[in-house]
Amino acid sequence: MSDHHILGGRQAGERHIIGSRTSDRDVFEYALLRIVPRIERGECLNAGVLVYCRAKAYVGARTHLDEARLRALDPDADVAGARAALAAVEGVCAGGAAAGQAAGDDAGQRFRWLVAPRSTIVQPGPVHTGLTLDPAAEAQRLLDLLVR
Repeated sequence: MSDHHILGGRQAGERHIIGSRTSDRDVFEYALLRIVPRIERGECLNAGVLVYCRAKAYVGARTHLDEARLRALDPDADVAGARAALAAVEGVCAGGAAAGQAAGDDAGQRFRWLVAPRSTIVQPGPVHTGLTLDPAAEAQRLLDLLVR
């Protein structure tokens, strides 16, 4: 079993994480990034993940666009536009000049802005939580698990 699995303890309410103590880990939040090529159809394709960890002041995005799957949903999909939108999300997460107007915002503000509902080709899914030792590694793990 992976050290990411939480198991119930022997006493009510007791929790153990295999491989490390719960206190070693920090709470993180994540949301999938979905490509919705035709809003009216409601079909979507997972194309990335946003991860935020307040304790580490970390916000990051990992993206992967499967063009063949996108074209299966919509042969006329704006692939270049979708790639540009995903790159913009990564830029906001990175901060600095790449974040544009969000450059002065802290990691939490950037995450909250990115997960706000919107009606564009790239849409965030619901926010979920977990525990992690390394939020950047968690972003890659979630990309591999939920997107690729």
